Amino acid sequence: MSSSSRIFRRGLASQSLHSTFVETEKALLQRARQWDQQALAEIYDLLSPRLYRYSFRLLGTAEVAEECVAATFERFLLALRRGAGPRNFLQAYLFRIAHNWITDHYRRQPMPDLPLDPQLQTNKGTEKVALENMEIELLRKALAHLAPDQRQVLVLKYLEGWQNDQIALSLSKSVGAIKALQHRGLNNLQKVFSNELVEEQ
Repeated sequence: MSSSSRIFRRGLASQSLHSTFVETEKALLQRARQWDQQALAEIYDLLSPRLYRYSFRLLGTAEVAEECVAATFERFLLALRRGAGPRNFLQAYLFRIAHNWITDHYRRQPMPDLPLDPQLQTNKGTEKVALENMEIELLRKALAHLAPDQRQVLVLKYLEGWQNDQIALSLSKSVGAIKALQHRGLNNLQKVFSNELVEEQ
C-alpha cells in the first residue's frame, strides 16, 4: 500500500463523527441564535479542533491557523448578532468561512511548506512516528503541487473524512464539481508521486 493510501485511509474512520454532529447541530444553532452562552461554548469545543486541524494543514503554521480559527468564529458571532448566520449545516458554514479566509490569505502571500498533522510535530522519537513523519512529508510535498481547490477537496475527503455532499456544501460547489476535483486531484497526485519515485531511482 502506498504512503498516500495509508494516510488517506486513516481519515475515513472519522466520517461517523460528522453524522453524530449533524444530529445535534440544529438544536445547538437554535440555542446559539438566542445567544445561549453554553451553546456557543459547545459549538466552539466541538468544531474549533477540526477547524484548527484543517487550517493548519492548508496554512502551514500554528500561529496563522489559530488566527484563521479566531476570525472564523468572530465572523460567525457577528452574523448571529445581526440576526443572520446559518439555520442549519453549521459545520459546513464555519468551514466555508475558514475556506474563504484561507483563500484571501493566499491572495496576499505565497503558500508555505504545509505540515499535515500538528500532533506529529511534537511526538518524535519512535520508529513508527518517524515513518509517519516521512509519509506525511512526502504527501505534503505532493499536495503542494496541486491546484488549491483540488488540495482542499482531498484534505477534506481523505484526511478529515468528509462525504462529497458535505464538501460541496462547505465549498459552495455541486457534488459533481467536487467529484471532478477529487478525480483530477488524485490523478495529479499520482503523477507527482510517480515523478518523485523516478527522480529517487
